Amino acid sequence: MNGLDVGQLKHLVVEPTLTGLGLGGSSAVNLLTGTALAESRGTYLKQIGGGPALGLWQMEPATHDDCWNNFLRFPVGKRLASILEEMLAPDLPRSVQMVTNLRYACAMARIRFYRVKDALPVASDPYALSRYHKVHYNTVLGAADPAANVIFFKAALQA
Repeated sequence: MNGLDVGQLKHLVVEPTLTGLGLGGSSAVNLLTGTALAESRGTYLKQIGGGPALGLWQMEPATHDDCWNNFLRFPVGKRLASILEEMLAPDLPRSVQMVTNLRYACAMARIRFYRVKDALPVASDPYALSRYHKVHYNTVLGAADPAANVIFFKAALQA
């Protein structure tokens, strides 16, 4: 098994999710699609090796909670918080839904990038998208390799 079809992930999950947030566009769609591929290969819903990261976008619960506690609860994030609330199922904790709810997980990954001051890279540049992912989503000590991950951002562009 090789995971989800990249075209379906891009066009059936990422595009409508980002459009619903009002944070779409080609750069964002390619960045979020490539991020899912770089982080989980579009396959894994829980971090391999016992780490805390969850969902296709491999967001850690602490990062998820930081987005809520330090952005979405404030006036600047209220509009987005309202949209995110509509995406949630009522029977599971929010962070757990990054495993079970593709739309919510994608939206939270977009919120993580949205909080960055740097503009999104050009939609058609897989090298810039991969570097942006490494700098703004992964950490300096994180496992992401922007040179090796270019292949995932190329796949996102081609989907």
